[in-house]
Amino acid sequence: MRQGRRDGFREFAEGRSGSLYRSACLLASGDTHLAEDLVQETLGRMYLLWGRISRIDNPAAYAQTVLVRAFLTHQRRRSTGERPVGEFPESGAGAVGGGDPALRLTLLEALGRLAPKDRAVLVLRYWEDRSVEETAAAMNVSSAAVRTRCSRALARLRDQLGGSLSEFARF
Repeated sequence: MRQGRRDGFREFAEGRSGSLYRSACLLASGDTHLAEDLVQETLGRMYLLWGRISRIDNPAAYAQTVLVRAFLTHQRRRSTGERPVGEFPESGAGAVGGGDPALRLTLLEALGRLAPKDRAVLVLRYWEDRSVEETAAAMNVSSAAVRTRCSRALARLRDQLGGSLSEFARF
C-alpha cells in the first residue's frame, strides 16, 4: 500500500511540477528561487494529503490552490522584502510571452509591482484560467472580492504598462 502511494504521488509530482513551477514564477514575479521553494512546499503538503487524495475531486487544481496559499502566506511574513538580483532565465517552455524576452520581462516586472493578492488573483484568473468561484475558493475570499480585486489589479497593471504593452501586441 505504501509503495503504491509513493508511486502515485511520484507520478503526480512529475506530471504537475512544471505547471506548478510556471505559476509559481508568475506569482513570484520571476524570482525562480522563491518559485522553486513554493513548488517544493506545495508538493510537500500534497504528499502529506496523498493518502486522502481520493476525496479530492481534482488534485491538480487543489495543488494550484495550495501553491497560491503558500505564496500568500510567504508574502505575509516580514522577511519577504528580499529581492534577488541577476538575470531572468531565458529558457522554459510556456513562459510568459512565449519566446519574446522583452515582453516576458516587462510583464514580470509589472506583476512584481502589484500587491501579492492582486498578483495571485490575476495568475489564477488569467494564467490558470480559473473561474471566479474557483479563484475565490483558492484565495479563501468571496466571489465579489475576486471580481473587485481582479478589476482593480487589471487597472493597476494597465496603468503600469501604459502604452508600452501596445508595442508587443500582434494583430
